[in-house]
Amino acid sequence: MKTNEKNAEKTPNDLTLDEINQRFSTDAAAREYLESIWWPDGPVCPHCKNGKQDKIWKVTPNQEKKIREGLYMCAECDKQFTATIGTVFEDSHIPLRKWMIAWYLTCSSKKGISSLQLQRILGLGSYRTALFMTHRIRHALRDPIYNDKLSGTVEVDETYIGGKKKFVGRGSMKGKTPVVSLLERGGRVRSQVMRHVTGKNLKVAVLKNVATNSEIHTDENRGYCALKGPYSHHTVKHAMGEYGRREKNRFVTTNGVEGFFSLLKRGVIGTFHHISEQHLPLYLAEFDHRHNFRKVSDGERTVAALKKAVGKRLTYKAPVAKFNSSSASGGV
Repeated sequence: MKTNEKNAEKTPNDLTLDEINQRFSTDAAAREYLESIWWPDGPVCPHCKNGKQDKIWKVTPNQEKKIREGLYMCAECDKQFTATIGTVFEDSHIPLRKWMIAWYLTCSSKKGISSLQLQRILGLGSYRTALFMTHRIRHALRDPIYNDKLSGTVEVDETYIGGKKKFVGRGSMKGKTPVVSLLERGGRVRSQVMRHVTGKNLKVAVLKNVATNSEIHTDENRGYCALKGPYSHHTVKHAMGEYGRREKNRFVTTNGVEGFFSLLKRGVIGTFHHISEQHLPLYLAEFDHRHNFRKVSDGERTVAALKKAVGKRLTYKAPVAKFNSSSASGGV
């Protein structure tokens, strides 16, 4: 089967909400668009990874025989498949056109969109359905393994996420979940849950994510002292009212990562209200993605997110504990 040139021509790198409503009024149109993103060179069997177009053919839909649209047959493994097999869309009864809107709203809302709001907009049957839908999207946005490391000037800081406790003094960390973020100045950010913020755990996180010989900017937390060996480490002294310092050809500050934390907390407090420690890594992935693609349009950010959906199926009963397992020292 040759690449459908007609579909390729009408597949933009950008999208708008109005365009989604107009172009993807049917599931068939939404499916064709997803196929053009995931299969730019033609269908690929998710079972055996066969991409030979002469070994794959499209099955003609037939309602009487209960043959659905978008079905393909692979001659290599003799199995049928659709574009959604092996993705977060698999086994979902929610129409694909609604999925497209959900992805766009998630990627374009600066402080996120709540599951209740999404339920109202899409007319979903229950909050539970909307919540699982948003968790699937966040699961797709998460990068379990990074192919490269942050470099240049990297700001590292920690914050604490959680609701306010009654009768607990200001500044108390009781009931809160520690989050550490590493922000490449002018570039990407990587955030993770770290149950115990110690010097050892911080060093492991930095070594895992930041290229050696990079410049690390932190506050005066003593846990960062161990970074002086493999990195050029510079600190700002917040306790003395210092938030930025000019040193020859560098400006030492952690304002970038603190600005990211500010947006994250506005999302937690104003949009989601409460996030459990169990699901916090998923929300961090969502905010990381929006930050990492902040310099492109909402539509381009959505397309970049949709490309991550392949190979990340999530079932309702899947243990969410695995989301914390890849966080550096998350279980320490």
